[in-house]
Amino acid sequence: IGNQVWMTENLNVDKFRNGDPIPEAKTDEEWEKAGENKQPAWCYYDNDTVNGSKLGKLYNWYAVSDSRGLAPVGYHIPTKEEWELLIDNLGGNKTAGNKLISSIGWNNNRNGTNVSGFNGLPGGRRYTYGSDIKFELEGNCSFWWSSSGHSPDHSWFWPIDDGEIILYWNYCFRANGLSVRSIKD
Repeated sequence: IGNQVWMTENLNVDKFRNGDPIPEAKTDEEWEKAGENKQPAWCYYDNDTVNGSKLGKLYNWYAVSDSRGLAPVGYHIPTKEEWELLIDNLGGNKTAGNKLISSIGWNNNRNGTNVSGFNGLPGGRRYTYGSDIKFELEGNCSFWWSSSGHSPDHSWFWPIDDGEIILYWNYCFRANGLSVRSIKD
């Protein structure tokens, strides 16, 4: 897409680039503890392995930013600026979303054209705010981390929802579980 080479599916790894395991958080308690301790973690949406093969894993930002490397060799997690370039290459916020999302899999027949080949699926998120931890929006929204921080407790991400196929920047707690895409170095 432009001069960028993006992976065509969400990241689905359970080891860092150096081979160290990334802890799986199978319960709300494990997920909350990882966030409180600012430790990397991943999970499947609804803790269901079937969702992993379809949607990839959800990672907290501590996994994204870990110095051991979450992305495969030759790739990295995109910065806010790299996401912005992707969106610009596809015509801007109001048109890029439809070109990035898959032509199947979205609720309410809100599928996109996927002309970019990005194949964005509605993977939902693991929402974390204090003790309120839940899975939500699978089938309706996509959320992808950037490697760019926003504040000590928040980082930037790109959401696409089925109400508006528009991309826009937002930030959220680093303890949330979002999908990850990699871009070639």
